[in-house]
Amino acid sequence: MHDPLLDAEPALPARLLGRALDPEWPWAEEAAAVLANLSREPAPCDALMAALAAEEPGGPGLERLVHALCTPDYNPRAPLHYLGPVLSNLSQRPAARAFLLDRERCVVQRLLPLAQFPDSSVRRGGVVGTLRNCCFEHRHHEWLLGPQVDILPFLLLPLAGPEDFSEEEMERLPVDLQYLPPDKQREPDADIRKMLVEAVMLLTATAAGRQQVRRQGAYLILRELHSWEPEPDVQGACEKLIQVLIGDEPEPGMENLLEVQVPEDVERRLRQLDHQEQGQLEGPAPEPQAEGATPT
Repeated sequence: MHDPLLDAEPALPARLLGRALDPEWPWAEEAAAVLANLSREPAPCDALMAALAAEEPGGPGLERLVHALCTPDYNPRAPLHYLGPVLSNLSQRPAARAFLLDRERCVVQRLLPLAQFPDSSVRRGGVVGTLRNCCFEHRHHEWLLGPQVDILPFLLLPLAGPEDFSEEEMERLPVDLQYLPPDKQREPDADIRKMLVEAVMLLTATAAGRQQVRRQGAYLILRELHSWEPEPDVQGACEKLIQVLIGDEPEPGMENLLEVQVPEDVERRLRQLDHQEQGQLEGPAPEPQAEGATPT
């Protein structure tokens, strides 16, 4: 229904955006939720990007959106958790990633603490999805992993449990991952755990990134996560990342895994294998639900 909806109401994304960012509107969360659903598709997402790019009172739209997302009680009558998925959807667009990765704006640094936002998996997942999408920009990996951002501990901490490492292993970990309390809990949402693993995987696309991720002891956290992980697809993503970290370096000229040109026939075969592997991980199809049953 997205296309006919936009045909009938072309200004709908801009109107919803204005309502979602109105700090006094009581239904701002509902407006943000509609935007989150609407912006999943390319055409509505482009329309929302156009609305954000337009001059608005109070500054550019993306800046206002991030400010609302990162400001506690921005709207005392609406929590605005769904601005997280909205930002995640927008971050699939290069223009949005350019804004988020602007080194003068410090946007990513403001988002990092929300990767562990305790009150909402919706907001948490939206922010983690945004960070993962930003990690596709391999030209920024050195900056993201460096002291200006230091993104890796924020991605690994939700994946860590209460494991008791040896003193030698503990020294390899970033300070924020050392001597965690015995009641430390991992991220409870499997989809968010998978996005966190995928974000770290993207940061290993370059030789420098792989070296930095190894140096900060990521393997130790992932080793324990793999032993604990109950979800097969998350466990599979973890295995692939561990293979990258413990495997040999690629041949000269293939160091950047995001820029390697894969022949079409090889790509088709890899997709087939990946599909077969996913089917094996998911197991047999579930039984049809009875009429009136609540979908999961």
